[in-house]
Amino acid sequence: MASSPKERRSEQYRTSQITLEIWHPDCWTLQTTEMVDAGLIGHGVYQHDGIVSGRFTAYADTTDQITELAEAIEESPLTDEVKLINEYFNPNLRTDAAGNATQELLVEYEPTNSIHDAFISRGFVPEEEIRIHDGYEYWTVIVAASRDTIQQRLDEICEEMEADITVEGMKCPESGSAGGSSSNQLSERQREVFELAQREGYYTWPRECSASDLADELDVSKTTLLEHLRKAESKILGNVD
Repeated sequence: MASSPKERRSEQYRTSQITLEIWHPDCWTLQTTEMVDAGLIGHGVYQHDGIVSGRFTAYADTTDQITELAEAIEESPLTDEVKLINEYFNPNLRTDAAGNATQELLVEYEPTNSIHDAFISRGFVPEEEIRIHDGYEYWTVIVAASRDTIQQRLDEICEEMEADITVEGMKCPESGSAGGSSSNQLSERQREVFELAQREGYYTWPRECSASDLADELDVSKTTLLEHLRKAESKILGNVD
């Protein structure tokens, strides 16, 4: 049965929350996190006099990996300057949920190849900090538009930026709130390890992969892998000390 004009108007202005996996060319965050076994959390992006300044948390299992990532960002031809925020601001300014080792960074770069404006100009509003690891960006955005319009806008971004965008999830008000999930309590590294374990069949019966297989894929020790999984499982089950 066809929807009424009132229903169509309601659909047009419905606010949806969308989770996206994004790849696009000529992006320093994607190139460096693909090269180094470390990730980034994007907290905010600001533009002034044609230069973008972004605040990021670099996170990894070890400080050596953090150093390697910072050096890769500094050496990237797509960045202008990298500053360690802790040298200039409050040393307690940290994202404790990021990982075992973290470092706050301020990165300046040209806006030409950034995909940020392509989303903002089409009404997509970032609702959470942007996660970047393994050569992909992960966005959670809200947008007030119909599903057809949302898809049209995403197609426009893909064409304009030569991007690959995968919609990993979409929630509307009637489908329930996205907040309150125990998985939101996980650190970024714990989330990555836990989601990989789910994808590879670690939690199926019989298991489709072993802890050693997961550790090899992440290039970490089996002990480190199991520690991440133990902490993630404890948080999800509500047994955190």
